[in-house]
Amino acid sequence: MNDISLSILFGILAALLLISAFFSGSETALMTLNRYRLQHLAKKKHKGAVKAQTLLKRPERLNGLIALGYHLGIVLTASLTTVIALRLGGEPLILPAVAVLTGLILIFSVSIPKTLATFRPERLAFFSAWFFIPLVKLLYPAVWTLNLLSRLLLRIFGVNSSKADLVTRDKEELKNIVSDANHSMPTRYQNMLLSILDLESASVADIMTHRNDVVGIDIEEPLEDIIAQLQKSPHTRMPVYKKHIDRVIGFLHLRTVLAQVSQPDFDKQKIVNSLAKPFFIPAGTPISKQMQIFKSEKLRIGLVVDEYGDVLGLVTLDDLLQEILGELIAEEADIKVQKDGSFLVDAGTTVRELNRLTNWQLPTEGPRTLNGLIIEYMETIPEPGTSIKLYGHVMEILKRDDNTIKLVKCHSLV
Repeated sequence: MNDISLSILFGILAALLLISAFFSGSETALMTLNRYRLQHLAKKKHKGAVKAQTLLKRPERLNGLIALGYHLGIVLTASLTTVIALRLGGEPLILPAVAVLTGLILIFSVSIPKTLATFRPERLAFFSAWFFIPLVKLLYPAVWTLNLLSRLLLRIFGVNSSKADLVTRDKEELKNIVSDANHSMPTRYQNMLLSILDLESASVADIMTHRNDVVGIDIEEPLEDIIAQLQKSPHTRMPVYKKHIDRVIGFLHLRTVLAQVSQPDFDKQKIVNSLAKPFFIPAGTPISKQMQIFKSEKLRIGLVVDEYGDVLGLVTLDDLLQEILGELIAEEADIKVQKDGSFLVDAGTTVRELNRLTNWQLPTEGPRTLNGLIIEYMETIPEPGTSIKLYGHVMEILKRDDNTIKLVKCHSLV
């Protein structure tokens, strides 16, 4: 070693610091890679992504290699620093040299490479993968021995690394990923994906038209009134009942009778003859399951009933599609953003819909609509002009009728 010039020794020292920095930064880059993007790039045959994915399939080997390379570089650097210190000033210079070396390692081999790897993980990870793949094979005996010793020591402390829990993405985590993708996709598609992820937790009762709002035909009304209703109705399908909605006798497709309305012999019996058999849906049926039922039964409309068979409301295929597609097919928004950042909300809007469009966290376990949520909280139907603070949001009642709230202005304090 005494025959080697100091300039060469300093060059080797710098190279060892760079090697340690490379292993340190590569570890951070590989471990912080976006696994979804990595899988996407690997499917597109990106060579660096394929190699990085191969390495990450056996993380224990990768960690062993990085630990071996990094610490071997640090040990050699410390030994070489001692040699240089002895040649420059003898033993008194060893302690100051080690102190300087420690600072250099922390700055150039730890802090800087890890920071750069955090900002540009793909570039460094894909580059380092080209070197790590052959190094894993070349140093396999040493890496295997290191991992074996590590596993044995872990077992002493009661940790079995071979039975480590698999990391899985649950629905809430996926929803957070989609919610955070503000700059990666338009808001309307983001809302659509969130709706799809939320289908399993939502039932038809969450999106149905309440029985009080169901528009149907009372077959016991005068024929002239029924004809007028048929001609003015904006709906294509309507329930037909006797006196009240709990006595539904069928569904009427208006297209089948409108052509007959002008005929002299048109009567109620022709309406009854045109009815389709009523279809009843349990209130707790998940939206995703009901989509499949509508498809298999070739239906577009059904009545939602409770455990006693009483009609709670009505749901259509369009309601289910709107729950998924949201604003893409909605004719008129029930929630309108104002210039001051507040929202004008139809109080019949479901709490789930309000949460999705505003990113709020109003409770969904109780009342299904904003009207129900406010009435439950106040235990009365508030007068217009009343303002309340509800779960961190100020809500001002703008309109109401005898028994329901109609329009609410909301803004958040959170």
